Amino acid sequence: MSHHPTSSNSGIVNLGGTNSFTNTAFGDHARVGAQSEPSPSGTSTPDVAAGSARRDVGIVTILPGEMRAVVDRLGLRRSHKVDDLFFSTGEIATESGRVSVVATQALSPGQRSVMGALENLRRHFSPRLWLLVGIGGGLHPEHARIGNVVVSTRVVYYDSRKITEGDQVQPRGEERQAPARVAHAVNAYFTDHGEPAAIRGQAKGHGKRTFEVVPGLLGSGEAVIAAKDSAVRGYLTHYNDKVLAVDMEAGGLSQYWQENSVGEGTNPGWVVIRGISDNADQDKNDDSHDLAARNAAHVARELLPYLC
Repeated sequence: MSHHPTSSNSGIVNLGGTNSFTNTAFGDHARVGAQSEPSPSGTSTPDVAAGSARRDVGIVTILPGEMRAVVDRLGLRRSHKVDDLFFSTGEIATESGRVSVVATQALSPGQRSVMGALENLRRHFSPRLWLLVGIGGGLHPEHARIGNVVVSTRVVYYDSRKITEGDQVQPRGEERQAPARVAHAVNAYFTDHGEPAAIRGQAKGHGKRTFEVVPGLLGSGEAVIAAKDSAVRGYLTHYNDKVLAVDMEAGGLSQYWQENSVGEGTNPGWVVIRGISDNADQDKNDDSHDLAARNAAHVARELLPYLC
């Protein structure tokens, strides 16, 4: 009578084929803990706050009229609240696909407040492109007339300065430029539409008027300029005679972008789009705010297929 040796086998044997094991444990007293499911497309990602969704484009406006113009022209859903902040969202159809957009209004005018608005957008929606859309003051008598639109990928922050004896002021301008890929996209827009490009007035009563869209350098600082002989105007003209317009927020945008250009993630590009509402002189008033804001929002919509 023959005896067969006792055999012992443990583990897993796979003789060909393809096996996939998930949430699985083997061995004595093995346990499987609860595992979170992968986030579906369009839901929050590790760098986006819970309950929010990533968007392609983040738009910041300053005045209520600017926000209305953006919401109307881009067909966004009216403001909804996220963590006590208000955002408008939507999707824009382009030839290459759909572009998701989120827009918000800064708490107040100025460089500091716009940086706060950008951080709110980054934290909740992590856009890959920033747009600053609204009104500005024109400096150039030919190209920056009321109702025209300046598209800027270069910003001169003019508030840096040195105070010397006798309260003498020595300005120290800081110039920043958007990423090359954004400048190429803007160039392509003007190649297709002409430089200057022509648009019809977007505000009520201006539909038969033609306005110009021009690329150009933008001056930015905290001052509201309402004097033709302003020292700021003189400095900007001396700094670069191609400075077409001024605003109070673009410097904050370019600073925020620069300070967030470190790390492993892709830093969004940026563009500033300013409809000219006044000539930054003693005649400055609010009469053309709606025209300037709606023309700027219209240009933002036309640029999206090139930028995204």
